[in-house]
Amino acid sequence: MKKIGFLSFGHWTPSPQSGTRSAADALLQSIDLAVAAEELGADGAYFRVHHFARQLASPFPLLAAIGAKTSRIEIGTGVIDMRYENPLYMAESASAADLIAGGRLQLGISRGSPEQVIDGWRYFGYQPAEGENESDMARRHTEVLLDALRGEGFAKPNPQPMFPNPPGLLRLEPYAEGLRERIWWGAGSNATAVWAAKLGMNLQSSTLKDDETGEPFHIQQAQQIRAYREAWKAAGHTRTPRVSVSRSIFALMNDRDRAYFGGSRDDDDKIGFLDEKTRAIFGRSYAAEPDKLIEQLKRDEAIAEADTLLLTVPNQLGVDYNAHVIESILQHVAPAMGWRS
Repeated sequence: MKKIGFLSFGHWTPSPQSGTRSAADALLQSIDLAVAAEELGADGAYFRVHHFARQLASPFPLLAAIGAKTSRIEIGTGVIDMRYENPLYMAESASAADLIAGGRLQLGISRGSPEQVIDGWRYFGYQPAEGENESDMARRHTEVLLDALRGEGFAKPNPQPMFPNPPGLLRLEPYAEGLRERIWWGAGSNATAVWAAKLGMNLQSSTLKDDETGEPFHIQQAQQIRAYREAWKAAGHTRTPRVSVSRSIFALMNDRDRAYFGGSRDDDDKIGFLDEKTRAIFGRSYAAEPDKLIEQLKRDEAIAEADTLLLTVPNQLGVDYNAHVIESILQHVAPAMGWRS
């Protein structure tokens, strides 16, 4: 395990029991948690993107703000739903955030998960082309984004521009060198992982995927990662790809930890349906004293296959408690898993 970061969904609710009661709270606390995680030595601060929900939605202002207040930690998403995105405008926004962060952006994108509204992307002005479905549309948007991030000119210049142009076709500005190699695809199946490898994207595998074999989640996920790496090699890419997995992991260090997570009933995989046709398997959570936690995690084949582990955090419990959750893993569990050894 080379890198460990956190993944926040950025939930907020006006409930008195929540430590994150507004969208402003969610955004500002996300910045504070990223700063705290960097001080603790974590490697990454990642954020989920959901639309029409009381969660984080527009990632680039948040990523840029974190980039301006930190200096080392990777900053990313897990994931942005490409059904909703204008890929050219997204390329500009992502490049600007990456430049502010000094080249630390790790952008996770995907077809997206079931949303709060029916066909929410239609409200954003997008619809599949003739013969496409929404997944095809997301992949088409992705391919346009990847082409734009190469930094090559494609637009014919105005012969009488307002400002002087460089020679040749024009590219989008600003251009962030290297960002194209820091795009990750959130794959929910083996087939989309293989597709991502062919296009030269890194792989993000979450806590759920299509149930393709009926085996335990971590075994299916490890198989997905191996299929991805085989496809990467077959595609002839020269760089080494990165692979992340996400897990809910809590070290029970004190009475508060035990009160929150000691009685967890999520220690087995779950089966559900993302839609009428898609049977999915949801990975278990881990909550135990550090020595037991280490034993359990070492049996997780997908964690062993990945180079990056993202810890999903309960953001509504507040910045201080989530910093404690991250610190407990980094100090008492991660070294035994090979982190920075």
